[in-house]
Amino acid sequence: MRDPDAPRLPSSPGFWRSPLRGLWFTSVLGLVLLAGITVLFVTGLLSYAAYNPGLSPVNDKTPDKGILGFYLFPWPTNPHWLYRLDQGVHVTLGITLIPVLLAKLWSVVPRLFALPPARSLTHALERISLLLLVGGALFEFVTGVLNVQLDYVFPGSFYRLHFYGAWVFFAAFVAHALLKTPTALRNLRHLREESNDLVSPRPAEPTVSRRGALWFVGGGSLLLFATTVGRSFDGPLRRAALLAPHGGGDPGTGPNGFQINKTAAYAGIDAAETAEDAWRLVVTGRTGTVRLRREELLRLPLHSAALPIACVEGWSTSDQWWRGVRLRDLAALVGYDDPPDLFVESLQRSGAFRKAALRANQVADPRSLLALYVNGEELSPDHGHPARIIVPAAPGVLNTKWVARMTFGDL
Repeated sequence: MRDPDAPRLPSSPGFWRSPLRGLWFTSVLGLVLLAGITVLFVTGLLSYAAYNPGLSPVNDKTPDKGILGFYLFPWPTNPHWLYRLDQGVHVTLGITLIPVLLAKLWSVVPRLFALPPARSLTHALERISLLLLVGGALFEFVTGVLNVQLDYVFPGSFYRLHFYGAWVFFAAFVAHALLKTPTALRNLRHLREESNDLVSPRPAEPTVSRRGALWFVGGGSLLLFATTVGRSFDGPLRRAALLAPHGGGDPGTGPNGFQINKTAAYAGIDAAETAEDAWRLVVTGRTGTVRLRREELLRLPLHSAALPIACVEGWSTSDQWWRGVRLRDLAALVGYDDPPDLFVESLQRSGAFRKAALRANQVADPRSLLALYVNGEELSPDHGHPARIIVPAAPGVLNTKWVARMTFGDL
C-alpha cells in the first residue's frame, strides 16, 4: 500500500527514493560521458568536413552555417580508410554510450524538478545548461540512431538538424562540464557520500550496490558495442552486428556481394539506359566535350585500387578491388594536365547526392577511379553499372553510382 506520508510531487526531496543516487555515482557516469561525447563531437565535425562543403553548394547541406564552419579544411585522400575509421568510431561510440547517457539522466532527474528554479546566478546558469544539455543529448542521440537505421522521419534535412543540434548540445555540454567537472573529480577522490540534493532523505531498501549498477550499465554498453561494431569488419563480427545499419537491400554473394544503401530499382535506374548501345559518358572540360561508350573506356589505360566504401550511417565494407579509368586521365582527355575539381552527375534523376563535387586533390589521387569492375567482375546494377566513382577516404555518397556526366573545372 502507498505510504500516506509519501511526497506526491516530483519537486519534493523525498519523492525520489532510490538509494543509488548520489554524487559519486553520477560523477562516474559524467566523466565517462565527458570523454565519450568529446570524441563524438570531434568525429562528427570531421565527418561533416569530409563532404568538402566549401567546395560546392551540392555538397553543402548546411549552407547557412556561418562561423560554425570555421574549422573546415580540404579533406585528404590519405589514409584511404580515414572516413571509414572516423564515421565508424562516431556511430559505434554513439550507440555504445546510450546506456551511460540514460543512466546519467536517471541519476540527476531530481534536479530537473528542484524548486526554486534558480537560487543564484551560478545556479541559474547551471540549470539552463542542464536543460539544454538534456534536450540536446536526447535530440542528437535519437536522430542519430534513427539515421543509422535508415529511418528518415525528420522534419527536414538530417545533416542540418544534426549539425546545428550538435553545436547547441556541445555548447551546453562545455558549460556544464566547466561547472561540474571539479566537483566530479573531488567526489571520485572521496568515496564517502555526503549529504546532497541527489541523496534521498527517505531512501528505499537497496537491491543492488552502486558499483553493481555501474557494472549493469557497462554491460549494456558492451552488448550494444558487440552488436554494432561488426559492420566495419568482415567475418563473424559482421554477422554479429545485429543492431548496426545493414545498408539497403541484400547484396547477394559473389564479387558484387558487399553492402549497398541504394539499389538501382530504388534510384529509378532503367536497364535500357545502362545498356551498351544506349549509355554514353559525357566528359566536359577546357577543350570541349567528349562522349565515350563503355567499350571506348575499356580501351583507355585501366588501373586498380583497393578501397572501402564507408557511409554516414556507420557501416563500411572491407577493401574491394576496383578497376577502371583514373579520374586524372579523364581530365587529361579534356585538356587538363593538372587535374582540377570535378562535378559528377548520375543517371539518377532525383534524391540527395545524385550530383557530387570532388576536390582537385581527390581527382589527382592515382587511386581515384571511374570504376568499371569490382573484384574482377563487372559492376552489378546495384553497385553502379555501367560506371561509378570510387575515391579514397571519401564518404560513400560522394562515390557516385550510374555516372552519366563529368565536368572538370574550378568549382
